[in-house]
Amino acid sequence: MSDTIYMHKALDLASRARGKSSPNPMVGAVIVKSGRIIAADYHRKAGTPHAEALVLKKAGTRAKGATLYVNLEPCCHIRKRTPPCTDAIIKYGIREVVVAMVDPNPLVSGMGIKTLRKAGIRIRTGILKKEAHKLNEVFIKFITQNEPFVTLKIAQSLDGKIATAKGESKWITGPQARNKVHKMRSEVDAILTGIGTVEKDNPSLDCRVSRARNPYRIIVDSSLRIPLSSKVLKHRDGKTIIATTTRAADKKMKSIVKGGNQISVIKEKRGRVDLKELMRELGKLGISHLLIEGGSSLSASALSAGIVDKVMFFSAPKIIGGIDSIPSVGGRSPARLSNAIKLKDLKVTAYGKDFLFEGYPEY
Repeated sequence: MSDTIYMHKALDLASRARGKSSPNPMVGAVIVKSGRIIAADYHRKAGTPHAEALVLKKAGTRAKGATLYVNLEPCCHIRKRTPPCTDAIIKYGIREVVVAMVDPNPLVSGMGIKTLRKAGIRIRTGILKKEAHKLNEVFIKFITQNEPFVTLKIAQSLDGKIATAKGESKWITGPQARNKVHKMRSEVDAILTGIGTVEKDNPSLDCRVSRARNPYRIIVDSSLRIPLSSKVLKHRDGKTIIATTTRAADKKMKSIVKGGNQISVIKEKRGRVDLKELMRELGKLGISHLLIEGGSSLSASALSAGIVDKVMFFSAPKIIGGIDSIPSVGGRSPARLSNAIKLKDLKVTAYGKDFLFEGYPEY
């Protein structure tokens, strides 16, 4: 029982860095001696001391003979900006290390544990392993596949519509749900939307959470028809990327780049930007978590391409109706109901009068 209490503490601490530690994992650490916590801390962001280094420094000489709880295997490699945590753990005389999960990073994966065992430190693993995996699901996908973890977010009516036949969509969901979305934006590396949404809504795609960083803004625009007056092109921070194809006009590409934005030319698939190829390119930029906030067509394309790792559907207690209104997911329906995309690990949360359904697609 005490193991789970201390590991929950480590996980809770780690979660404080959500959206801040990327591309590093979220890690919390707790040092326990004689049944009492003597030090606890978490990794803030890439390039700063790891959680283990922070708690060891706090504990000082008291760390000798103590037990360290950490939600991710301590690192042992030197290909980073901070020293190996295993060296510090050995130096401070930690007697036992309890680890929730093995680090999926090929540079570590099991070697940190092996190094500590070789030094005579007792190791126990698997305490709250499932919770640890869930916490760092983004890091696990990125470090093993070098592609971003993709979350598809949709705001819809109870009958699955995102707009009326005339395109009216503001606001289907209430303020609590919208505040949750802005918090989500502050926790991801990039937001992706389609040119249709840009033309219709002219969004800024910024984050309105106080003191939060603004994510990259990715616009899928196969023929580069984005108006140069679009708000998303006015940030001038180099974090707006237009994903287009060879059909884009050179002159317009130069104008967009001159305005402080980026252009990424992606190969086509059925006349559109190949979304799988785009994910590989975004991975090269170090983008580990991508939030899709698009229209009916983009949502369908993303699901069809199999790039979506998680869905988050906000459903409002409204019925729009009409065969001419716009569904949340467009495209063609499957020939059989058995071919519908099923979700696993479904979770439902209330936000004001709206409900958030989140789960993981099983392709």
